[in-house]
Amino acid sequence: MKKKRILIIEDHDDIRESTSEILELADYEVFQASNGKQGAELAIKHLPDLVLCDIMMPGLDGYGALHLLSKREDTALIPFIFITAKTDRTDMRKGIEMGADDYLTKPFDDTELLNAIESQLKKKERQKNLYTAALSESGDYPDLSGGLDELEKIFAEGKIKTYRKKQVIYDEGDAANHAYLITEGKIKTTKMTADGKEFMTGICGPEEYFGIASLLTGSTYQETAVVMEDAKVSSVPREAISNLLKKYPDIATKFTQIFAHHVIEHEEQLLQLAYFSVRKRMAEVLLKLHSKQTGDCLDISRENLASMAGMASETVSRILSDFKEEGLIDRSAGTITLLDVLSLQKLKN
Repeated sequence: MKKKRILIIEDHDDIRESTSEILELADYEVFQASNGKQGAELAIKHLPDLVLCDIMMPGLDGYGALHLLSKREDTALIPFIFITAKTDRTDMRKGIEMGADDYLTKPFDDTELLNAIESQLKKKERQKNLYTAALSESGDYPDLSGGLDELEKIFAEGKIKTYRKKQVIYDEGDAANHAYLITEGKIKTTKMTADGKEFMTGICGPEEYFGIASLLTGSTYQETAVVMEDAKVSSVPREAISNLLKKYPDIATKFTQIFAHHVIEHEEQLLQLAYFSVRKRMAEVLLKLHSKQTGDCLDISRENLASMAGMASETVSRILSDFKEEGLIDRSAGTITLLDVLSLQKLKN
């Protein structure tokens, strides 16, 4: 039987090592990280069964690590337990509202630690078993796995079309007849405000699906999809997607995760527009774009940045000039290079 994997994120060496020893003696496979950034990277790489995370850490703290992992569809459902010396109810409530599953207050003993972990792992297993049993009893889902392979296959065999920069793939209000997968390039999704201004709702790159939310929730597309850079896109008809969803629950799970991820992103955008200063909003947009690609160089127009941040193009130019003077970025030949990602992260937070 495969060992359950636990990730410990703790900057105090003695606590991290002693906790690791306890878990290894209990026959868990353990990964260790000394800060939030390293912990998030290990979680994305290894996809542990559970995360134990300190709150107060230099750089990216526990709240930041939880926020990063909750935004990703592959790590959002991993049970997350805070380990902290803080016992203030406000801090505990903040963690729970962000998605933490439990708290352990330092100092804790071996029994408390193991009971908390076993409780969360059993809860996750029960949820999985109940879901599987419900699907089996319905008789509509004869195959409980293998759907993601079929999904990949059907898109590989689907109609692949090449689109040029600024070409529209579909408009808001068009009949939602296809789901899409990008094989090359980038596209953006936008909505038009009541006063006729374009607001960017997302950016998708290679191996990302789009049009899924509209396909699942209605008969028309809820946004416009426009090519940002020359792209190749595979499309599959609604009927084929519906048949796969009926047969394979793991596809339904994946699409639900994508949908939930988009909802979280849109909620964050609304919060930024309502509460963040323009400098914070621009830092957030630059970091979001940076997270979707390798390297520190961003190729995006001023107009697209304005649309994504919900501000005027002139305001974008002024903020980018300020960021350049402060040594946070460099601008050259229509591209933006991030020079100080950590300072932008601090500004965003």
